[in-house]
Amino acid sequence: MTDNFQQESEELTVDNFSQKSEMVCPLPTAKTKEETANSQIARAASIVMIAYIFSTLVGVVRGMVISRAFGTSPELDSYNAANRVTELLFNLTAGGALGSAFIPMFTGMLTRGDKKAAWKLASGVLNTIIVILILVTLVMWAFAPQIVEYGLFALAHGNPGQVELTVKLLRVMLPTVIIFGMSGLVMGMLNAHQVFLWPALAPAMYSLGLMAGTLLLPESLGIERLAIGAVLGALGHWLLQLPSLFRLPDRFYDRMVWFKDQAVRRVLKLMLPRVIGAGVVQLNFVANTIIGLSLGEGSASALTWAFTLMLMPQAAIAQSAGIASLPTLSAQVELGHKDEFRRTLAGILRAMLLLALPATVGLIALRIPLIRVLYERGSFDAHSTEMVAWALLWYAIGLTGHSLVEVLSRAFYAMHDTRTPVTVGVIAMTGNILLSFAFSFLFGRLGRLRLGGLALANSFATAVECLALLLILRKRNEGIEGGRILRSALKALAASGVMSAVLFGWMRVFGQRNQLIVLALGAGLGALVYFAMLWLLKVPELRSVIARIKGKLAAKG
Repeated sequence: MTDNFQQESEELTVDNFSQKSEMVCPLPTAKTKEETANSQIARAASIVMIAYIFSTLVGVVRGMVISRAFGTSPELDSYNAANRVTELLFNLTAGGALGSAFIPMFTGMLTRGDKKAAWKLASGVLNTIIVILILVTLVMWAFAPQIVEYGLFALAHGNPGQVELTVKLLRVMLPTVIIFGMSGLVMGMLNAHQVFLWPALAPAMYSLGLMAGTLLLPESLGIERLAIGAVLGALGHWLLQLPSLFRLPDRFYDRMVWFKDQAVRRVLKLMLPRVIGAGVVQLNFVANTIIGLSLGEGSASALTWAFTLMLMPQAAIAQSAGIASLPTLSAQVELGHKDEFRRTLAGILRAMLLLALPATVGLIALRIPLIRVLYERGSFDAHSTEMVAWALLWYAIGLTGHSLVEVLSRAFYAMHDTRTPVTVGVIAMTGNILLSFAFSFLFGRLGRLRLGGLALANSFATAVECLALLLILRKRNEGIEGGRILRSALKALAASGVMSAVLFGWMRVFGQRNQLIVLALGAGLGALVYFAMLWLLKVPELRSVIARIKGKLAAKG
């Protein structure tokens, strides 16, 4: 599929793109009568999902390379701590503008046919964000020692050598903040034009950069190889998308547009609540890192490995749908199609539940063979597997909540409302920090690894956030087909329950056999049981997919 897309894309020049773009990647307007919003999102989400699956597979290989080289060592703890700071900086600046403010406004202008205003807005946001990111990066480089010693290691009382190493890694990785800011804006411009493949493949480039740094740079550099690889990966993430950007119709760049432009100021105003919310979310992750660094050697890294594994299905299931749905939902709001907005959102939520619930069960039941197959080699030993598996058990419980929040928050952004999801997120994540201390203490009193408490706190807070967003959205839109969503949820729960019984029985009987075989056959068995149950329960979404496949096969025949 990638090869076909490349061949088709190479035929699209700047001159002839405008003519072909209506066929290849039409904007979701009222004139697109031959294609429903849900089918359009499904097609785009399928592209993104396939690309994310590929990127996830590359990420799996990346994890195998990094775990073999560094395991759950104190050096990897230092890298993860420095990486958490760069993520915080990005989300406090460019990250807040992308999903919540820039994409809905940019898409709205394109939907109205005002391409000049859209590209003027893109130029102004790009110019403003780059200046902000450069200034923030310089300040953080200067104060890196204080941030690390009095921030990240405030509870851990890390030894001077580890503090010094973390400062060094942070300074090496700071350029990624600027690079990802530019790359994220390019991604937003492409998504608004219904171009999803190359942005979704960009994470694979980041993984390749990390692997290149680990494998190709001299081992004498130690963990610094990974920090240099992060910079290389960020460059690859950005450069991969540029050819598609240059093929967009009627694009232009105006270096004279800045924050004084009215539309740019509106984006900054809309992103302000999102920045606050992103700051709280990232501070929550930083707090977990700080607490993790205080729980003993390797705990912070174990939490990172576990969260990464939970994000793999979440990226394929929810991020693909969230990214694909935002332009369409934004256009429906812009055109005043409230009924279509409700139907589209309800359809996405039903699909999320049907996919996320069995993924949760599979991740919990098969977590130990999954970790052993992917990571247990080299510096990653059996104790590392035990820590990661314990954290993953409690993170996986929150997979469905994470998946739904990914879509629900974008529904608010499409409505040009950044304040509501931010307010809810701030409350939930503040509770998360408090629960992290409480649950980690409780787990310690029960004689269990305390890092599990941090993972459980995250899952609990996310579930509360999901429920609050759903109720507010339902009230604001006078319903979101709650009955249909509830029926889908109950059927997915029933099918997942049967799947759970089968998988835990499978692990009880065969769990000690060859771990690759246990994982592969267990995953296949679980999927077979789940979809068989959906068929018996007459879930309309599954029957619709099967009918489409039969129709296409019949047409080809």
